[in-house]
Amino acid sequence: MNILEIIQFAFVQKAFIAGSFVAMLCSILGLFLVLQKMSLIGDGLSHVSFGAVALGIFFGIYPIYFALPVVALASVLILKLAKKGRLYKDTAIGIVSATGIAGGVIIASIAGGFNVDLFSYLFGNILAISNAEVIISIALSLIVLAIVYFFYYDLFSITFNEDYAKTTGVKTELINSLLVVLTAITAVLAVKVVGVMLVSALLIIPATTALQFKAGFKATIFLAAIFSIFSVLAGIILSIILNIPAGASIVMISLVLFAISLLF
Repeated sequence: MNILEIIQFAFVQKAFIAGSFVAMLCSILGLFLVLQKMSLIGDGLSHVSFGAVALGIFFGIYPIYFALPVVALASVLILKLAKKGRLYKDTAIGIVSATGIAGGVIIASIAGGFNVDLFSYLFGNILAISNAEVIISIALSLIVLAIVYFFYYDLFSITFNEDYAKTTGVKTELINSLLVVLTAITAVLAVKVVGVMLVSALLIIPATTALQFKAGFKATIFLAAIFSIFSVLAGIILSIILNIPAGASIVMISLVLFAISLLF
């Protein structure tokens, strides 16, 4: 089966569309997170999403609908713990992450083990994405991208010099909260693409790859988006050809691009 034959399947086209939008989100937000040394927040929030998805399945609620508000609240909790509890951000991330994954395991155990639905969220299953999930991915991606565009200069300011941003009137606490909430939404969407275990890779690797070229900030955003979308599209095709999991394939393509970028 060649590539032209593969892309004619409807399920592949849906995976391409949803995956491209989520990949673009991950690359853009990932760049802000990497530069703020908060890249592991994606990993922490993905673990929380696992617990939220398990809880949603347990109560018979559509997992993404249930996970979005829960993970968004967890993202804000991380910032509150870091500030009020006088913890380092990575410590706060670790606490919330451990709570999410432990809660998910307990709920799965009570429910009778890891069922097929929960397993698909753990390791990703973009090739089985539904029409409703495609629509949700596109709609939420457009909303997040619009918010990033509107608050671009505020996000840029706190990324490179938060203290200076505060003196110029930027509401740094609000913008930081906005960034982590947007990351929470993206993490939930990315769970379906690459799975809970690999969300952080999709947030970190394309952004880090783009940074190797030492271009301007906007050019770096563009490069990160290109690398991320290419990784998703190529990873999906490779997974079908080699009959391997799509999520892992996407991440391996990202790693190959990163390795190549180091040569430059």
